Amino acid sequence: MIQSMTGFGKETAELPSKKVIVEIKALNSKQMDLFIRIPPLYREKEMEIRSALSRKLERGKVEFTITLENIGKDVPTQINVSAVESYKDQIEEIAGILNINRPEEWFSILLRLPDAIKIEMAEAGEEEWMIVSETIDKAINKLCEFRAQEGAMLYKLFEQKIKKISELLMQIEPYEKERVEKIKNRIIENLQKIPEVQIDANRLEQEMIYYMEKLDINEEKSRLDNHLRYFIETLDNGNGQGKKLGFIAQEIGREINTLGSKSNQAEMQQIVVLMKDELEQIKEQILNVL
Repeated sequence: MIQSMTGFGKETAELPSKKVIVEIKALNSKQMDLFIRIPPLYREKEMEIRSALSRKLERGKVEFTITLENIGKDVPTQINVSAVESYKDQIEEIAGILNINRPEEWFSILLRLPDAIKIEMAEAGEEEWMIVSETIDKAINKLCEFRAQEGAMLYKLFEQKIKKISELLMQIEPYEKERVEKIKNRIIENLQKIPEVQIDANRLEQEMIYYMEKLDINEEKSRLDNHLRYFIETLDNGNGQGKKLGFIAQEIGREINTLGSKSNQAEMQQIVVLMKDELEQIKEQILNVL
């Protein structure tokens, strides 16, 4: 079954002092475009994360985020007392030298100065990373499930559109037979309008055969029918068929265009327009297929 490139996966894990939230969002793209935002705590694991995402998701514009929320009493953000104290002494000294009053909101100013706040982040141990890694795998699996659900919907849509094009192809046949007589009668009528022109029946038949061979669409109909069946077969070949389906859709489009150029009849051209409309809807959705 085909899969969509669009998907979303989210998983949460609680550690003794923090909550780990993993979110993955995927959109369609011609190749793997990966954007990762992770805390410095897990920065050394970035290549491992990238490898897992590329291997399991294959293709798409993927945004991966790990967010940490502190739930324990001990927080990694601490006030750097020595730095704040040093800033305080310097401000008071400068205020005395310049004979100005100390700022009213001096304490809030002190906390905004460089290095007044320090972050003490402990390194992630193997046990913690194992839990985080499992959380990442679960988020990826949820995204893959989402992709599979979207893929099932796309499968039904493609089936309907291909079936409709096949039905329209069958509707061409009656008009195709009528077309021969209409063209023949039109040529004879035009010749009869020319005075003192004698029609050579044998020559007329030869010209009609030549003309009808140029407008014959049996080969185009046969190739189009084969492409339609091949499209459905490819749908059943599993995921990762998006690019191949795109190529088949291009071939379907070529045959439909040739039918339109050879139709030479209003009713047939109207059918060709309907076929093109169905194919355009297929092409739009193929962009979302993995």
